[in-house]
Amino acid sequence: MKRGKRYAEAAKTVDRSVLYDAPVAISLVKQNASAKFDETIEAHIRTGCDGRHADQQIRGAVVLPHGTGKTVRILVFAKGPKADEALAAGADFVGAEELIPKIQNEGWLEFDVVVATPDMMGVVGRLGRVLGPKGLMPNPKAGTVTMDVIKAINDIKAGKVEYRLDKTNIIHVPVGKASFTEEQLADNFQTLVDAIVKARPSAVKGAYLKSVTLASTMGPGVKLNVAKLMN
Repeated sequence: MKRGKRYAEAAKTVDRSVLYDAPVAISLVKQNASAKFDETIEAHIRTGCDGRHADQQIRGAVVLPHGTGKTVRILVFAKGPKADEALAAGADFVGAEELIPKIQNEGWLEFDVVVATPDMMGVVGRLGRVLGPKGLMPNPKAGTVTMDVIKAINDIKAGKVEYRLDKTNIIHVPVGKASFTEEQLADNFQTLVDAIVKARPSAVKGAYLKSVTLASTMGPGVKLNVAKLMN
């Protein structure tokens, strides 16, 4: 993959053979986020889990203390009073069966998170092939299948992020924007790490967090000292 001159310059500031302490890594990632837009800073956590086994799956959500810096568009599947509650709480889109053809046939995906009341999961399930691969299916573990739509919407707007294993057993989660202070990024990052450490499946043997890397959208990755994070 060909990288630009800016990336090459930034990469020179990162020593690939060093595992950095979190404060130094955050400082480096911020310093190297030099694009013309406010880059997202992401954590990439390689785990010792084998996601092919149900008892080694990880999926959950955590509210980052300083939010993600991103405006999140929320779609809620609900009917009657719950639909009214969702609209009042600030959901961007609320609907039921009528949204199926719009999403399935017209390819409408102008939302970032989907929340559903349990009675609507039969309807949402029909969208599994569209929403599933994009990580948009509501899930009770992530708090997005719930009767308490007001709490779900408030948490998401406050900076709730979902974490889950991808096919290579890595978790990718945004921890903020390059415009955040180092303290804000450190708080968010530690909150995320604590949640993932707590979510360790008992079936996992050996090293749980194999490597942790922080990177901005356009910048090089910075590897962290995992042992220090676990203390």
